Amino acid sequence: MTTEPATTTPQTGPDEIAPSSPSPTDALWVERTGVRTYTGYSARGAQVLIGPASEGAVFTPGELLKIALAACAGMSSDRTFARRLGDDYAVTIHAEGVKDMPEDRYPEITERFEIDLSSLDDEARERLLTVAERAIEKTCTVGRTIKAGATVHTVFQQPGGSVE
Repeated sequence: MTTEPATTTPQTGPDEIAPSSPSPTDALWVERTGVRTYTGYSARGAQVLIGPASEGAVFTPGELLKIALAACAGMSSDRTFARRLGDDYAVTIHAEGVKDMPEDRYPEITERFEIDLSSLDDEARERLLTVAERAIEKTCTVGRTIKAGATVHTVFQQPGGSVE
C-alpha cells in the first residue's frame, strides 16, 4: 500500500484540450483517521468514511464492495432501461451477501433490482430483462472482476517513494 497517491497532470500543447473528465486511472487512496478508521479519497475530490460498523456512520469495506457492485450493475443497465421505460425511470438496487466468517469473504452476493415493469407485457418484460442482464454481464467492470477473480499486489513503501 502506498501512503501517498501518485498523481499526474495531463500535459497539453497549444492545440490540445485537456480532458474534461478524469481518467479511469485517477488516484485513489485512504488515510488513517483513527483506530481501524479511514477516509477514502479520489483525485476528483470525492470522499468516503470507512471503518467497522461499530463506528456508526461509516461504510465497512465489504459494504463498499457490495455498493460498488450494485452501482456498476445500475450504470451498466441504465441506457437499456431508459430506452424502454423513459429517462426518468426509478430503480433501487440492493446488494446483499452474508459474510463467511471463517473464510473472511463474501462467497455470494445478490443484486436485487426494485424496478416497476408493470407497463410492459410479459414478452416485452422478459426481453428487456434479458438485454439488461447482457449489458451488465458485458460492461459491469466490478462484477466481471469479482467473477473472474483479480490478482492483488501489496507493496509497502516509505513516504516519498522508496520501496521496503
